[in-house]
Amino acid sequence: MKKISLLVTVALAVSILATGCASSGGSSSSGTSKAKGANSSPGYGITNVSFPLKNKVTLKFLTHSSALAPSDPNKKLIFQRLEKATGVHIDWTNYTDDQFSDKKNLLLASGDLPDVVFDGQFSDNDLLRYSSQGVIVPVENLIKKDMPNLEKILKANPQYKTMLTAPDGHIYSFPWIEELGTGKNAIQALDDIPWINKKWLDELGLPMPTTTDELEKDLLAFKNNSSKLGANVIPMSFMINHGGEDPAMLLGAFGMGDNNDHYMVTEGKKVVYSTTEDGYKDGIKWMNKLQNEGLIDKEAFTQDWNTYAAKGKNNRYGMFFTWDKANIAGANDDYVQLPPLKGPNGQVNVPRTNNIGFDRGRCVITGANQNLDLTAKWIDQCYAPLQSVQDNWGTYGDKTQQNIFELTSDGNLKHLPLSGTAPVELREKTSVGGPLAVLNSYYGHQTTKPDDAAWRLNILQSTYVPFMKSTYNYPIVFMNKDDQAQVTQLETAVKTYTERMKAQWILKGGIDNDWNGYITKMNQLGLPKLLSIKQKYLDNYFKTQK
Repeated sequence: MKKISLLVTVALAVSILATGCASSGGSSSSGTSKAKGANSSPGYGITNVSFPLKNKVTLKFLTHSSALAPSDPNKKLIFQRLEKATGVHIDWTNYTDDQFSDKKNLLLASGDLPDVVFDGQFSDNDLLRYSSQGVIVPVENLIKKDMPNLEKILKANPQYKTMLTAPDGHIYSFPWIEELGTGKNAIQALDDIPWINKKWLDELGLPMPTTTDELEKDLLAFKNNSSKLGANVIPMSFMINHGGEDPAMLLGAFGMGDNNDHYMVTEGKKVVYSTTEDGYKDGIKWMNKLQNEGLIDKEAFTQDWNTYAAKGKNNRYGMFFTWDKANIAGANDDYVQLPPLKGPNGQVNVPRTNNIGFDRGRCVITGANQNLDLTAKWIDQCYAPLQSVQDNWGTYGDKTQQNIFELTSDGNLKHLPLSGTAPVELREKTSVGGPLAVLNSYYGHQTTKPDDAAWRLNILQSTYVPFMKSTYNYPIVFMNKDDQAQVTQLETAVKTYTERMKAQWILKGGIDNDWNGYITKMNQLGLPKLLSIKQKYLDNYFKTQK
């Protein structure tokens, strides 16, 4: 499965903790509080160790997983193999995805800490706050000394080290990295692909729409021919303000469009907020027209994922939005991607997301951990290429359920056909997430591309990328503590308000009458200050790229 270093030196960490975790993990901020650590493992004092350990030891991790996955992560074959290879048993505290954020925050606030928070969902504000409190420790020295896999990745890809490094010069977390293309050609360039029912178009003799007016006519035809189509027809559905399930992509026909976080970068390298830009109002008015004509799912503004997916699998949608149609429609081949549409002024534009395959706060070591070097060595195994690939997608050789991979005779991983299974569901059952790196260089060597990813990349590059007008998107930057705190506060107020108004205007109309007051309110909530901070870091980013 992977190569394991035979000789590992593990230093006793008790003295490290007594000096503020400065020896292995780098200097902690002054004034940090000592974590209680009642949940953490004892200091084992192991030296001159090779994996697997002669005597098994236990580390305590906090994590989360899908409700589809085993409640005990150790039932996953990936973790069983890791335990066998290292001799390290993980004692998991595992919550379902929907509970994790609240449970994690309560536990960290209590000071009753595990050794590691794995797949941690830490925001930048979390990393800065918890590091200043001594709840999590800096890890840059651990990376240099004990983590050759991750160190190699960061040396070969210095942009990731830049993204990881806080303004104070420390690294406080281990990242998740998934490369599948770059720039506009990256798989993350567009979240919310619209999928239209081609079978229904053909049955009704309708052309594939190329304009917003033509789409409206096709949706009306779906509604008016429900009995002929043999289904309880919902012409168009979405999940408002829900990333890839939101209809933001359609608004590109009216201007800059919209995306999941609403930040866009002009050709002059200026940050703007999409929901206050020219064209946004016209796009929302058009969406309200579709609503008034009964073309939008009544539950589009309230439904959860399970409800959304269930109706899709019952073949009720004329059109829906998501990352991969199989996640909603299953193995149904009736749906194809809707091409970018011309708006009333003839504009065709696909708004880009600001996503790349990088999560800075994926895993942290807590201040209660008394086995820092051993822990770092274990985490580093997650960055071995073949291990990362499995952690990200799933594994091979599981005799109890469907497998993502087969292991080839040359020791590489080959994706298997998914046999009608929704990719997201199988991966949630078998993968483990957490800290990992899957690089473009791995494809064709350590692993194949997932069939669904290769297929999606082809759709993006052939259908949407040629119409992405934006040269730039907003990069991942690491703000200082004061700026990050201010951005978090301002962003919460601004985003909550603008998304509430977006839903209200699509449902009930009134955007023309409300617009001036809306812009005033956005400014009162701090949008100008928010954009000025974002602009400062964008300017710094462009300076570093020269």
